[in-house]
This record gives sequence, structure tokens and C-alpha cells, in this order.
Amino acid sequence: MIKKIILSISLLLSLVSFAQEGTSSPYSFYGIGDVRFKGTVENRSMGGLSVMPDSIHLNVMNPATYSSLKLTTYALGGNVSVNKLSSDSQNEKAKRTTLDYLAVGLPLKKLGIGFGLIPYSSVGYNVSNSSTDGTGFRTDNYYRGDGGLNKVFFGFGYQVTKKLSIGADAQYNFGKINTKSISMQYASDGNQIQYGTREVNISEARGVNFNMGLSYHSKLYKNTSIFSSMTYSPQANLNLSNGRNLALIQTFSGNTEIVVGDVIDIPVDNTILKLPSKFTFGIGIGDSNKWIVGSEITHQGTSSFGNRFNDINNVSYKNATRFVIGGYYIPNYKSYNNYFNKIVFRGGFRYENTGLIINDQSIKDSAITLGLGMPLKGTFSNVNLGFEFGNRGTTTAGLVKENYMNFSIGLSLNDQWFIKRKYN
Repeated sequence: MIKKIILSISLLLSLVSFAQEGTSSPYSFYGIGDVRFKGTVENRSMGGLSVMPDSIHLNVMNPATYSSLKLTTYALGGNVSVNKLSSDSQNEKAKRTTLDYLAVGLPLKKLGIGFGLIPYSSVGYNVSNSSTDGTGFRTDNYYRGDGGLNKVFFGFGYQVTKKLSIGADAQYNFGKINTKSISMQYASDGNQIQYGTREVNISEARGVNFNMGLSYHSKLYKNTSIFSSMTYSPQANLNLSNGRNLALIQTFSGNTEIVVGDVIDIPVDNTILKLPSKFTFGIGIGDSNKWIVGSEITHQGTSSFGNRFNDINNVSYKNATRFVIGGYYIPNYKSYNNYFNKIVFRGGFRYENTGLIINDQSIKDSAITLGLGMPLKGTFSNVNLGFEFGNRGTTTAGLVKENYMNFSIGLSLNDQWFIKRKYN
């Protein structure tokens, strides 16, 4: 048992220093980046639905569900994203492969414990534009960004009654975000007029927030039950240590620039971002061994949100709302001679008003999701596949529309710990 605990902790610690460019969205420039984590592969395949307690899957969206675990559960997931970016004048494609989460759940009779690491948000963009004045002079601007925010969490769920569970977890947020902008000027004959300029902004983030949850289920008729859940995260502070420097650029090609002279550090204020409060309510109905359909609505107080540096004028925030509907179907989970009958078929739909407003345009995000849960023979463990087809943003007002396709794979591995031996 001790070896298993050490292995789990070692896996978590090995990821603390793991940096990944997990997005290609230009919208990741704003706030803390593109919030990527929308649940485990099982949740994401149902549009993000997390209303159901589960005995062999870890639901990190609602800590109250930890009390439903019957086996020690390891949850690991990754994602491949293909993104098509479209503006008024051009189209580009980008591809990213990322690790999405690593978590462990421990059942202790009526108490369940969960802990893990989530690469929560990512900054990752590489865009450029050109403008020409009336005299033929051309200015080329390049914008680059990378980094993001990670979460380490530890929580518990407790079964108050056979129908009701409560839970809470604490989350420590940390990460580093780097952004760079370069401007170069050229004459009408293509020759560079003067040295270009480069501005680099760096933010190191630290902060703690909490999440509380309720999970309730009750039988309606024979094998049909009703499920409901609530989670609430109060507003929290994210402390940012900011830095900025300027330099002259002799030449710039691709991602490489030649600096002329000294790099000048510019004093900037440290900032505090208000991580928005979040409230989610969900309800579902069905037979957990056969089928379930449910819906959730989430409200986030993002109107109090902001950007890392208080010098962006074309951006504002309003409260965000997300609506989810989804579910799953299992032909026959007791089947012994037909593997197809034991596969879990999942599907869902997600619509979100992100709360981000750029150039007076509200940025919206919607997606259709599909998924499969494929059991591993002779165990309660399973491999989960998820597919997501969606779009975000608009080409209006000089903005970018994203059409994306995500392919996710997750492992839910189960084992028995803390079992008293009858014989030594």
C-alpha cells in the first residue's frame, strides 16, 4: 500500500514542473488564458455533465461524489485538439496535444478522498498582422504567448445519508504566463526603416480557492432514480507578480529575433485578479446501470474579472452562463459473452456565453460531444474516448472565429486498498 501511495505522489510531483502549450486560441491572451479543463473524459463526452455519483469513476467537478467510490480510482486524461482559425481575410490551422488531468480517489467507508493535478488554463497563441499607411510604409506586428495556470487540489466527500452526500476541496493555483509583442517597420521597397521594438510581459500567479458540493439521489420507480447536484466556489484572489521589459530588435525571422543594446526593465504594478464565483445546479433521471439523461446550468460572476495588466482598453467582462445537456446508455452491463453490450455510449451538448467581450462582441462557445467507455476485461477499469466538435468567437469587428475538434482519451483504473487481510 505504501508503495502505491508513493507512486501516486511521485506521479503528481513529476507534473508540477511540466509546462505545456495547451491551446492555440488567440482569446487565451485575455485573463488567465483559455480555461481548458471541463471535467474528465467521461464528463466532457456528455457535454460536461457531472450530476451523477459513480462508484468506479472519479468526478472531480463535485467533491461530494467522492463518497460514492467503492474502489481506489486513478484517473488520467489527455487531449488532441485541431483548431481552424478564421478571420475576414485568412485561415490558419493549429494542433495541440496536452495532458488534461491526473487524480486519485480513495474510498474510506462513508468518506471519500480525492487529490490530483489539473493543468487548468493555457496561454498559447502565435498571430501577426500588417498595416500600410498612405505613403507605403508597412508595419508588421507579431504576438506570441505561452504558459498557463495549474491547480493542485485535495478534497473529501462524506455520505450523510444513503441519499445525500456533501463535500469540499481546496485548490492551490500556480503558474507562469509569458507574452511578447514585436513591431517592425518597412519602406515601400521592402527595406527595414529602423530597429523594431519588442515588449515582453511576464506574470507569475499564486492563489487558493475552494469548492463545495452536494449530491443527492432518490428512487422514483423500480430501477429509475432522480439525481441532483450543486456546487459552489466563492470568489477568490489570484496574486500576480508582474514584470515587463523592452528591447530594440535588429532583425526578426520566424520565432527568432536579434536584440540590439540593453534590455530595459520597465516598472509595472503587481495585480490581483478576482477569480469569479461559480454556482452549478444539475438534475438527471435514469437507471445508473442502464441509462441516464441530465442537464446542468452554471453561473459565473465574471463581471468582476480582469486582465493581468490594466492597460487593455477594448475588453470588458460580464457574468458568464453555461448550459449543458447529456447522458449515457449501456446496452447490458451484466453481459458476459458480448463485449459490445458492456460499452458505455455517451453524448451531449454544451452552450456557453463566456463573459468575455472584445470590441463590443460577446464571445460565445458551443459544442456537440460524443464518447465511448470501453471496459477492460476482468476488471472494473476502463478506457474512455471522447470527441468534441465546436466553435467559438466571431469574425465580426476584426475578431477570430475558431472551429475546433478535440479527441480525448482517459484511463479510469481501479484497485482495492485498505482491505484487512484474513490470513497473514
